Amino acid sequence: MSYIIDRRLNGKNKSMVNRQRFLKRYKQHIKEAVSDAVNHRSITDMERGENISIPERSINEPIIHHGQGGRQHRVLPGNKQFNTGDQLDKPPQGGGGGGGSGKASNQGDGEDDFTFFITREEFLNYLFDDLALPNMIKKSLSQSKEFKTRRAGFVSEGTPNNLSIVKSLRNAHARRIGMGAGKRKKLKLLRTELEQLLAEPVPDSLRIKVLEDEIAHMEARLRALPFIDELDLRYRNQVRVPVPTSKAVMFCLMDVSGSMTQDVKDLAKRFYLLLYLFLEKNYEHIEIVFIRHHTSAKEVDEEEFFYSRETGGTIVSSALKMMNDIVQERYLSGGWNIYGAQASDGDNWDDDSPLCADILANQLLPVVQHFAYVEITPHEHQALWYAYQGVQQANAQKFACAQIRNAADIYPVFRELFAKERYQEAV
Repeated sequence: MSYIIDRRLNGKNKSMVNRQRFLKRYKQHIKEAVSDAVNHRSITDMERGENISIPERSINEPIIHHGQGGRQHRVLPGNKQFNTGDQLDKPPQGGGGGGGSGKASNQGDGEDDFTFFITREEFLNYLFDDLALPNMIKKSLSQSKEFKTRRAGFVSEGTPNNLSIVKSLRNAHARRIGMGAGKRKKLKLLRTELEQLLAEPVPDSLRIKVLEDEIAHMEARLRALPFIDELDLRYRNQVRVPVPTSKAVMFCLMDVSGSMTQDVKDLAKRFYLLLYLFLEKNYEHIEIVFIRHHTSAKEVDEEEFFYSRETGGTIVSSALKMMNDIVQERYLSGGWNIYGAQASDGDNWDDDSPLCADILANQLLPVVQHFAYVEITPHEHQALWYAYQGVQQANAQKFACAQIRNAADIYPVFRELFAKERYQEAV
């Protein structure tokens, strides 16, 4: 058995193999640090890398050393002052005369932490480890409405702008060789026979005349072969092939009624950011639509979505209706993968909750890839949660509900909503 060891360096003389081995060995420590960063880092800093600290006691390596006791003989190089049995005086002032500053501490001994930096890519990999994008169906080729032109060999018919001159001339040359090979062979034989007759002492003039006529006829037939024929023409074939879509739109719906405090809104922001980063890892192009609602819904930009002080009562169906209208108008065609996330404290006008469930089940879920509802409240579930339970039971693959009580719940809830084992990706 042979082994291949990759000793390529990963910048600044750091070995990629050693780094990957180190990250794998301390994966649990890194995942805990990343999870903690999700809960404590500000939203605008979520995409950068992270400094990871590991207690030094966790990275101690086993070593072989001599046991205690017994007689030992040591040779210390450079010793010119002391001999065996010499007694040493204590250092003055009872210490070693170190150059450190500060006062002594009555605490026990401690250990420094080992700190290293993981890149943005490594941070996101640990952040979304063991997660799978639910129901991430790439539009099938037969249903795709996006095409691109691709070369597909040559054809014998086409337009002049697609004519391949080189291919056509090669075909013409091959045709002339194939059609003239027999004639050239016969012409060569006739010329050889004519030369032999002319070399005889008494040439046969009648035979010579016949050979000359045949040679002239054969040369005429060779000259009659066209340099290029219509059969030789070849055209570059261009075909339109469907292109699987790789773009997504994320709808962010948030309740901004009077019952939604700033702390609750901040938790919602963190959840939306996780979803955005997750989609960014799976799609090349992402658009975000922000919809705020109280008694009425409004499409806003990110700044107004997170920081506007507008407030009011609560009618959740207004936001769902607006999302459906925007989907029908902008994203139903063109192969968009549509995702929705709704954050609320669950409080809603009682008569409106059944309407919300109806809009979600009959209008939104048939066109979205996934819809997540998070109820941010430390208390018991509200009316909207119970209205959504029936929808979740009937659409478990596309719709999920979860409760977030505090900041520490965001990451575990997110992992629960998008766990690999919970969903089966379509082919």
